[in-house]
Amino acid sequence: QIQLMESGGGEVQAGESLRLACTSASSLSGFYALAWYRQAPENQRELVAYSVSGDNGNYADSVKGRFSISYDKVANTVYLIMNDLKPEDTATYYCSTGWVYQGDYRPYDYWGQGTQVTVSS
Repeated sequence: QIQLMESGGGEVQAGESLRLACTSASSLSGFYALAWYRQAPENQRELVAYSVSGDNGNYADSVKGRFSISYDKVANTVYLIMNDLKPEDTATYYCSTGWVYQGDYRPYDYWGQGTQVTVSS
C-alpha cells in the first residue's frame, strides 16, 4: 500500500502564495495520474487539480489560473503551487494517485494525513 505524505500548508493572508508538496517512499512515476484534493469542514472532498503523465494539468474552475500542479521525478514529489490565495481556499489538502476514466479522474483509495491551508482576509 502506497503512503502519501503532504506538507507545505500554513496560515497566509489573502493574495499570498503557498507551495504544497507530496511525496512517498514508493515511486510516484509509475502512476498514470496524480492529483490534489481539498476538504473544508462540513464539505465533501473536492478535486482541485490532476495531471496525466506530466501534462500541464486539469483544474477546478475555482482555482483555474491561480493553481498549478507539477511532478518532479527526481525528487519524487508532486507540487501544488497556489497563487493569489482566497479565504475560500481554506481547507485540508490531500494528494492522490489514480487514473482517468472517460475524462474523469478516479482516485485510488490511498490518502495521507493532508496539510492544512488557512487563508485570512
